[in-house]
Amino acid sequence: MFTAIDEVRERLAEQRYICSKEIATAVFLAEKLGKPILVEGPAGVGKTDLGKVTAAALDREFIRLQCYEGLDEAKSLYEWEYSKQLLYTQILKDVLAEELAGARSLAEAVERVARQDEVFFSRKFIVPRPLLRAITSEKPALLLIDEVDKSDPEFEAFLLEILSDFQVSIPELGTISARHQPMVVLTSNNARELSDALKRRCLHLYIDFPEREQELEIVRLKVPGIGERLASQVVEVVQRLRKLDIKKTPGISETLDWARALVVLNADSLDQDLIRDTLNILLKYEKDIKKAKENLRQLASGAA
Repeated sequence: MFTAIDEVRERLAEQRYICSKEIATAVFLAEKLGKPILVEGPAGVGKTDLGKVTAAALDREFIRLQCYEGLDEAKSLYEWEYSKQLLYTQILKDVLAEELAGARSLAEAVERVARQDEVFFSRKFIVPRPLLRAITSEKPALLLIDEVDKSDPEFEAFLLEILSDFQVSIPELGTISARHQPMVVLTSNNARELSDALKRRCLHLYIDFPEREQELEIVRLKVPGIGERLASQVVEVVQRLRKLDIKKTPGISETLDWARALVVLNADSLDQDLIRDTLNILLKYEKDIKKAKENLRQLASGAA
């Protein structure tokens, strides 16, 4: 449990996550109010990591649901383990034969089998998926619903019940309520507009690309052995790249990958040739790389 906003920043920093006061405030309020937090922003700015480090800082089990097109209740909530049910049926076939002995009609036989439903439709035959795991966890968990914008609107609507009541209904078992209300973090890259109903149930947090000093602090923390001059040059070049009109702007993750690669190459400073030769680590599209090469002198001037 967090007791203050500054404590959030300190405990996340212990997990090697540098955050602003705005991020710390949102996390603090989400825990205190028991509300989900919807984290939006460009790819690679640390939205998913925020869920992971918050779980670690609170000593909660981390449960992740990765969203994608076509995700449905069965894949996110639970599935019946039919092979196990079949195995039990084979093992108990003699008992079933005794139960059916003397049945005078098919309807009577079905009725007798139906009386044993609780044997074969119980929790021991359920394979819990992330949503059910979060609700039935023995101790408070943190549920990360990652990239919720990639799921279908129908699945988003299904989530509303979960986020409102923290309970699910399984026809054969009834309603299962959360033992402990999980802390919920949803992330979105704005692939599509989320519904007002979902946003209304959540606190909202937008994480943008960091300012230069914050990004430099992250590089120092995450890339051991990098020299101060090289770290400063890396951040300056990335900051300038983000001002170009390119398809995929490099996030913090690309900054860190580039910095680590330069350390492996034993670089102690940047020049135009080294920037040109390693642009493929920062940029993921050939048109973006070409654009950067056209502006190489401008980029390199930040590494002077």
